[in-house]
Amino acid sequence: MEKYTLSNGLRVVAEHIPGSRSVSFGIWVKNGSRNETQADNGISHFIEHMLFKGTDRYNAREIAEQFDAIGGNVNAFTSKEYTSYYAKVLDEHLPIAMDTLADMFFNSKFDPEELAREKNVIFEEISMYLDDPDDLVHDLIVEAAYEGHPLAMPILGTQEHLEAMSSDDLMGFMNERYTINNTILAIAGNLGDDIRELLERHFGSFQRHGEEQSITVPSFDGGLVYRKKKTEQNHICLAFQGFGYDDPRQYAMALLNNSIGGGMSSKLFQEIREKRGLAYSVYSYHSAHIDSGYFTIYAGTAPKQTAEVLQLTREVLQDIQSNGLSESEIFKGKQQLKGSLIMGLEGSGSRMNRLGKNELMLGRHESIDETIAKVEAVTEKDVRLALDHLFAQPFAVAMVGNSDRAINALRRDELVPSSTN
Repeated sequence: MEKYTLSNGLRVVAEHIPGSRSVSFGIWVKNGSRNETQADNGISHFIEHMLFKGTDRYNAREIAEQFDAIGGNVNAFTSKEYTSYYAKVLDEHLPIAMDTLADMFFNSKFDPEELAREKNVIFEEISMYLDDPDDLVHDLIVEAAYEGHPLAMPILGTQEHLEAMSSDDLMGFMNERYTINNTILAIAGNLGDDIRELLERHFGSFQRHGEEQSITVPSFDGGLVYRKKKTEQNHICLAFQGFGYDDPRQYAMALLNNSIGGGMSSKLFQEIREKRGLAYSVYSYHSAHIDSGYFTIYAGTAPKQTAEVLQLTREVLQDIQSNGLSESEIFKGKQQLKGSLIMGLEGSGSRMNRLGKNELMLGRHESIDETIAKVEAVTEKDVRLALDHLFAQPFAVAMVGNSDRAINALRRDELVPSSTN
């Protein structure tokens, strides 16, 4: 892995993958819904859409045709804390892909007619999301965990706020946030000797600088959010305070996640689905931000089974709170985690994503061997420390369904040790 800067100070992280015939290239911007206010919520995602809607050189259709003609893929996404524009192409077509992405990044027109059309596209995206309770509940749990904080706002925004946005609003926000200090270039695959010259040619003229935006650390709020909706199932999330992206306890948390609900052999999957058939989908995951994180358990079940599913979930959590993980469970979790880490980095796209995210969030990089060494070093004591943090605050609850009776009956502080309760 190489890390260097272009003549204008723009950071580049690059990794040559011997034997690869593809290259994945991404423009990563440290800007997401966390950097918005209530008034402009959704603007980061809106900008992401508009960068595909035309430049002075290409209209929206021609941008798509550029990549279809070379058999490549181009896409983008917006998260809570960053936005990425990326392409994966054959190595011989990298100059075309980079030229087109740079043109989109620097020269998008934000044409008012295209803006109006794309607003309607995003309105449909929001409606689709709101119609899917399985998706909606994962937004609501962040609201329950971080009420009033920018992290609690939806990435897509709301129709009301988006309706009022103009081309000038989008360009003004982009000028403030899309700066050299907030942007990095990540590239992985079969890189030629001319890669630095190619990057310099397309991005060396970027001169927009800006000041670092201050952010506030969220406090974990064990709140409850309920959305009444006519559904066949109740969709439920429980969330517990977790760990930031750079917290060394994240490795113990990963082992805990695997054991609680991270796979088909996990405790929740076995107890709720396999033994009792109470849910088709039940799982857990950990979400990390630069300064915070949360651990979530999800289950979708029939209304008449909701109370039982919640009780079984509490029993699993109480057991792991009391007993931690056994030596064999820790060993098994380490093997699972190592396998997913190594197999997840076999393609140029995943390598590029790892480079981009690490540079934006940490400003440094570690090899896969270094990461595996940290996984291997996790002890039972580390797991206990992670558990103590996990259950130190009341958990948050979100549900989409027909009745909130079952979640209202929960004591959200019941897993907090009595000495701190």
